Amino acid sequence: MTDFTMQKDADGVAIVTWDVPGKSMNVLSLDGAAELNALIDDALADEAVKGIVITSGKKDFAAGMDLNVIAGMRQGGAQAVFDGVMTLHHLLRKIELAGMDPKTKKGGKPIAAALPGTALGIGLELPLATHRIFAAENPKAKIGLPEIMVGIFPGAGGTTRLVRKLGAMGAAPFLLEGKLSDPARAKSAGLIDEVVADPVAAAREWVLKAADADLVKPWDAKGYKMPGGEPYHPAGFMTFVGASAMVHGKTLGVYPAAKALLSAVYEGAMVPFDTALKIEARWFTHVLMNPSSTAMIRSLFINKEALEKGANRPEAPDQSVRKVGILGAGMMGAGIAYVSAMAGIKVVLIDSTQEAAERGKSYSTGLLDKAISRRKSTEEKKAEVLSRITATTDYAALAGCDLIVEAVFEDPKVKAEVTKRAEAVIPQDAIFATNTSTLPISELAKASARPDQFIGIHFFSPVDKMLLVEIIKGRETGPRAVAKALDFVRQIRKTPIVVNDARFFYANRCIIPYINEGIRMVAEGVSPTLIENAAKMMGMPLGPLQLVDETSIDLGVKIAKATKAAMGDAYPDGAVDAVIFKLADQGRLGRKTKAGFYDYDDAGKRQGFWSGLASEWPEADTQPDLTEIQHRLMFAQSLEAVRALEEGVLEDIREGDVGAILGWGFAPWSGGPFGWLDMLGAPRAAGIADSLAEKFGPRFAAPQLLRDMAAKGESFYGRFGAGKQAA
Repeated sequence: MTDFTMQKDADGVAIVTWDVPGKSMNVLSLDGAAELNALIDDALADEAVKGIVITSGKKDFAAGMDLNVIAGMRQGGAQAVFDGVMTLHHLLRKIELAGMDPKTKKGGKPIAAALPGTALGIGLELPLATHRIFAAENPKAKIGLPEIMVGIFPGAGGTTRLVRKLGAMGAAPFLLEGKLSDPARAKSAGLIDEVVADPVAAAREWVLKAADADLVKPWDAKGYKMPGGEPYHPAGFMTFVGASAMVHGKTLGVYPAAKALLSAVYEGAMVPFDTALKIEARWFTHVLMNPSSTAMIRSLFINKEALEKGANRPEAPDQSVRKVGILGAGMMGAGIAYVSAMAGIKVVLIDSTQEAAERGKSYSTGLLDKAISRRKSTEEKKAEVLSRITATTDYAALAGCDLIVEAVFEDPKVKAEVTKRAEAVIPQDAIFATNTSTLPISELAKASARPDQFIGIHFFSPVDKMLLVEIIKGRETGPRAVAKALDFVRQIRKTPIVVNDARFFYANRCIIPYINEGIRMVAEGVSPTLIENAAKMMGMPLGPLQLVDETSIDLGVKIAKATKAAMGDAYPDGAVDAVIFKLADQGRLGRKTKAGFYDYDDAGKRQGFWSGLASEWPEADTQPDLTEIQHRLMFAQSLEAVRALEEGVLEDIREGDVGAILGWGFAPWSGGPFGWLDMLGAPRAAGIADSLAEKFGPRFAAPQLLRDMAAKGESFYGRFGAGKQAA
């Protein structure tokens, strides 16, 4: 079975069809590239062939390069990566020159790309090497180069071609931000040439009429000048200076792909096109050999995809949800109702009053109206989605629901009451899920008559934007409940992780120590500015003080009180409480009250740190080393992740890393806490933990698992990778 086939018609058009067997979307492998190379050679050598159209046998064109292949190339070392990339460059350059005379640029055969749908990564780099790109009138299709999102950059000529086509400024959103466009917008931006009803027919017609001049790319024509100017052109110079500042400002130096991409563009813009391709390949190799890209590809693509496909799903028949009942129409319940209805699931949204239930439904109305205003939805779609949501106070409406998601107040008594009311009317085989961020699932399950059908589903706020869902197994939770939860999360297009029941589960267990460590440092006299910037320079999206303002300080107070009540004398966070309780007593509860660690204007925009911090907790004359602060913030999270694995709360380090990045933004460049510890190496990580513990206390003591791994020279992915269970 082959990935590419070719049919030559009576008019002399060779149709090359990309259709990878057994895959829903085409991805390019090195074997597939070799097949395409042979077909192009055949068509160029055949005098009866007048032109070539490259298209797809699937509804979309291509999802990109097979990142498993890219990961495999890295195993062969830098030379293997460079050679593999240059093989692709030679193939695409062959397509671009199409047999034309090197001097006269005549005699080539026109080659067009016909895109039926989505074209990403190499799925756009390949068309960019053809002479004209035709895309179908498919508003759902996405066209772009998203490689930067997984820690690499377009390395098969996409970077060099797009910059020469659009100029550095015009190409920047597509290269540095991974911006995706529908076909109409892609045409307006200059990514593609035509949007038509039948791209294959249009492409076929074009290649039969194309003249020699239609085949010569601007950069291969005499007198070519880059749009916007080259690096030492007056206009181009300012562009590159600004781009460098922008990249550093956004990445703070911890995302190597963005800097390497800019280097490839800058250096490539000053040399001939073929030399620029070699420079691009060199920088791509540099990035791929960086452990950051390996970690990002592993966590954000390979592991994330495996979890979304049910890597840890128990054996059970299909558990797709037909009708979901949501108890509680507050912010969380309303968000769950919206994503469920958007996924085509019937929703019963219940609250104590009809007004509250309707208000919960109106949350979906607001989101849909916003989508319409941005031309991402229609009135018809809005009506269809809202028709699936029944807002009511009547528990009898839950009849026929196969899944219940309870999202009422974080009060065990209230949760127990609604559990019993729902179970009185729902089918015997319905699964009951509680949405909680802190309350033990096994305790909440005691209110259920069917504890084996009781499970935790922890959504993150705001539900419509956050990609992660944490599924928590109670002591008696059965495998069908787990399968149901996983299938539901897949339906609503979120990424699930499955953990066992324990205080704060996994995500909050790790993020609370991060927040607490930042607050501790304020009490110690560490500059708040230094704390926040140290976190951001490690790749955290928010510093710990901004994060606690966003989540609300009174929530921190509530969690602290509950934790202290449960732990008694073993409670370790008194120094943190001294800070947040004082802020709460002064009504400084975070962004929601426009007062917290930061001050806010009337619109809720951050203005800077509260001036009172300096008087309440004066900054010390001598500030600690930046690295020490970063280690405290990173180890506070990472050591807790190791403990969760050691204790069996976390069963799969893939879930630990993916969950950390998607759940609270743990330094994505690192691939997650286990990826980061592997970069450090277990011996060094254990040594740093010991130094921190000696200076700051036992919360930094290296877990025994990390000590054992350090003694054996093991890595987390070496010992627990590919879904191996902790043991």
